[in-house]
Order: sequence, then structure tokens, then C-alpha cells
Amino acid sequence: MTEQMTLTKPEQIALNDGSAIPPLGLGVWQVDPAITAKVVNWGIQAGYRLIDTAEGYGNEEGVGQAIRTAGVPRGELFITSKLRNGAHQRDAALKAFDETMSKLGIKQIDLFLIHWPVPSQGKYVEAWQTLVELRQDGRIKSIGVSNFNQDHLERIIGETGVTPVVNQIELHPRFQQRGIREFHSKHNIRIESWSPLGSGRLLSDPALAGIAAKHRKSVAQTIIRWHLQEGLIVIPKSVHQDRIAANFDVFDFELDAADLELIRGLDSRDGRTGANPATAAFLF
Repeated sequence: MTEQMTLTKPEQIALNDGSAIPPLGLGVWQVDPAITAKVVNWGIQAGYRLIDTAEGYGNEEGVGQAIRTAGVPRGELFITSKLRNGAHQRDAALKAFDETMSKLGIKQIDLFLIHWPVPSQGKYVEAWQTLVELRQDGRIKSIGVSNFNQDHLERIIGETGVTPVVNQIELHPRFQQRGIREFHSKHNIRIESWSPLGSGRLLSDPALAGIAAKHRKSVAQTIIRWHLQEGLIVIPKSVHQDRIAANFDVFDFELDAADLELIRGLDSRDGRTGANPATAAFLF
């Protein structure tokens, strides 16, 4: 049965290591490094406290600049980055992590993820062991993964005894990933949705438009609200100040049972818009 939440404000979500994460964050995938600091500052001004970047995005320095200039205490921000695919070996992972911390300009990162398992490379367990080591050294507060299928999760848990706090995966109304969500719930692994708006493809969906009109909200706000009520962590991305603010304005309404049932019916086996983690082999 799907876990659902009723939110009137952005309450923190508990993680399996005792930490907590905001349920709604700002993603910066494909944000030009030249404007990243400005975009993240807009997000912080709008109320976001979770900022999600990655080594592969090339914009960690901009996030670091925003951390220093936003006027919000570091302890109020939850910063996430991800290990690049070409740095799964221990020495390469340690070097890449040092570079991340230098670019962000922080002493401890709140959450660090393995970006993709790249199973054909066969090194994601070594990468996970390195993240465990960095957490034990106090340099990372919480560790997790991204784009891991159930078999990848079972392997790292089985070989290290350490369960990720988060798995960041593609998830949206057209690709709801219900088959894998029961496993995550059983192991207390929180799901974080990337491409939560279906890479923008859902913004013209007539069924979602009807629900949005009923609540006097935008389609984007309606989809983000759905993620929150499903108990998911969600990280929409925009480079427009008004949309960044609007995407955070989702705590004053609630989708009803009929809305949720209609959205459930949008799920499709062919709804994936990104790469398949089982076969993705690109390095960066």
C-alpha cells in the first residue's frame, strides 16, 4: 500500500540514520554554471532548504557561492551532491569527493550519492564502501544512491551491511515505479524523485490540467503536491524566479482521493524519459 502524507508545511522527513531531509528541494541539473548561484539564491529566498547538485552537472561552484551569499545559516541548508560515474574506484572517488567539497566550500556535506551504478563497470560496491568510509570519517552526514535498481541495492546492502538513506530515481505520474517502492519501504530507504514533472511532458496532460483547475493551482504545483502526498522527496528544477517560487507554493492545498486515483491511472510501463539503470554505461 502506498504511503501517503498530508502536509500543511514542509516538515522534515526522517532518514534511516537518524538524520532528516526537507521533502521539497531545488534541483540544478542542466542549470548553466554561470547562473547557478543566482538560481539557487532565488530558491533559498523562496523557502527551499534542500539543494541538489552533482559532480557531473559542472555547477557545484555556483551552489557553493549561493551557500556563502544567501544569508541563511549553513545549518539550515541541506546540500546534496553525487559521485561521478567515472570515479567508482576508491582512490578516484576520494579525489572526486575532495574536489566536490572544495567547490562547495563546506566542511561536511549533508548527503552524498552514487550517481549511477553503471553495472557493466562492476565497481559500484567499491564506490559504496568508499562513501561508508567518508561517512565514518565525518565528512558526509548521510550516504545514499541514485538510479539503483533493486538488485543493485540488494548487492550493496548484502556486501557492506549498510543501507542507503535515499535512492534518487526517475519518478513521475507517467512512471510511478510502484514495483520497486515496496522494497524501499521495507528497507526504510526514502525515494527522491528526479524528473518529477516528466521532463516537462506532463505539463500539457489534460487529466492533470483538470485536477489543477479544480484546486486553482498550476499543473506543475499539482504534480509536486502529488509527490509529497505519496511520501516522496521531490526536486523540481527551473531557472525562472517566478516558477521556482511557484513550485514551492504547494503546502496550502491537498489532493483528494479522486485526484489520487486519477493520477494513479496515468502510470505507464513505457513512461521512462531517462536512461535505464540496468544498461546505462556512460561515464563522466
